[in-house]
Amino acid sequence: MSGANTQQQVDDYIMTRPVIGSGLKGKLRFDEPMSRHTSWRVGGPADRFYIPSDMADLKNFLAQLAPDEPVTWIGLGSNLLVRDRGIRGTVIASKNVMNELEDLPSGQIRAGTGIACARLARHSVKSGLTGAEFLIGIPGTLGGALAMNAGAFGSETWNIVKQVVTINRQGVEHNRGKAEFVIAYRSVIKPAEEWFVSALIELQPDANHTGKHSISEFLSRRSQTQPMGEASCGSVFRNPAPDMPAARLIDECGLKGKTIGNACVSSKHANFIINQGRASASDIEQLIAHVQQVIYEKYGISLIPEVRVAGDA
Repeated sequence: MSGANTQQQVDDYIMTRPVIGSGLKGKLRFDEPMSRHTSWRVGGPADRFYIPSDMADLKNFLAQLAPDEPVTWIGLGSNLLVRDRGIRGTVIASKNVMNELEDLPSGQIRAGTGIACARLARHSVKSGLTGAEFLIGIPGTLGGALAMNAGAFGSETWNIVKQVVTINRQGVEHNRGKAEFVIAYRSVIKPAEEWFVSALIELQPDANHTGKHSISEFLSRRSQTQPMGEASCGSVFRNPAPDMPAARLIDECGLKGKTIGNACVSSKHANFIINQGRASASDIEQLIAHVQQVIYEKYGISLIPEVRVAGDA
């Protein structure tokens, strides 16, 4: 809390903290800067930020939250724009929990949703399986990929998912089949107040041993076409159609290099917005809106963001 706060503000802030029991083993932080946890390196503070120690701890924590407590989940923070005033309620960090990888018979892998997509891609190849190599191009966790049906190199996450396990805010797990979700391009409709904790991935034997080569090829394509090593969220907009990449439309409008504040449309890939070092979330959000306006005025197309926006402006 800032030293400029009055004692009353401090007292009010403390009173907003949920009553948490002594049985928790994870780390609970207050007023946690979300800029530390997003790949854009922007974002104001979360009221509460919890890092569970394991699944049992996560269940215990969820069960103790007030029924009306807002809950936001974060993995690697790669598809998330947190606004400058931060997030009200509780943020739960999944990347250090739900990280199991288990090889099962018949080409199946049970994977926790805190696993990085790139790690799952490499694990599948080492296990002699093919079909998940495209995940090397998704810069987030499996949980985020499931939530938005993330894709890369012509494949999508839910193409290889057989079933999932979710958890609700009471800490109760549910086994759910693929048919229980409405799945579309970069969109998944799931039961309200449930979050993914693991998935059963169904792959094929890599009989020709091409998986390692595919991953190398995908990584090479990424490094050649995307601004690797710079602060971005990955692709900002959905493609309006399979044969109409958002990057091409943005490029054709001459928007590469366009800046607002310290946010910039990448000169290497037009569907990436870069934090050049001191950008605010507001800079990025304004640049997103500017790109949408220019594309609509020229083509009559409304670009839909892939990136999820959270928090107070």
